[in-house]
Amino acid sequence: MLSKFISLGCLLTATIASPAFAQEFNLTSTTISEGETLTNAHIFEGFGCEGENQSPQLSWTGAPEGTKSFAINVYDPDAPTGSGWWHWNVVNIPAATNAISQNASADTNLPTGAIEIRNDYGTIGFGGACPPPDKVHRYIFTVYALGTESLELPENPSNALVGFMIRTNMLGSASITAVYHR
Repeated sequence: MLSKFISLGCLLTATIASPAFAQEFNLTSTTISEGETLTNAHIFEGFGCEGENQSPQLSWTGAPEGTKSFAINVYDPDAPTGSGWWHWNVVNIPAATNAISQNASADTNLPTGAIEIRNDYGTIGFGGACPPPDKVHRYIFTVYALGTESLELPENPSNALVGFMIRTNMLGSASITAVYHR
């Protein structure tokens, strides 16, 4: 009988202490969808591709408590480089932000204070999908909630360093994985 009370007490404690009541950090978009093929709007212009090279619209909700800024990146883990391909990295997005518009990168319509990093095409800003014509590639669009207002980065940091700094300060993340093949 005592073991039933102990088990019930443990269950009650676990239920009360559970973060299940917290809102889930979630990423949505009006222009890209989980598992769906990217449209021409998000395809690179160059390297044999003929797209509009527009960053997608992104919105997020349920940021973890203590979030002081956000970062966004787009990564292709299937690129035949040995280290993937970074299509976009944006850091120091103010905590009051919960969405960015389509083509925000090219329109310079990112929130004040946000900084875009040089992508693996060698340009600052968004670089759309343009995989070799061999197989379907995944494009992981991720927003990160960070526990710092700004990342301390050197001038012209590598995407690997930016990724390290994001993950070091990460409180949570939410992603959408889209695909593309040519």
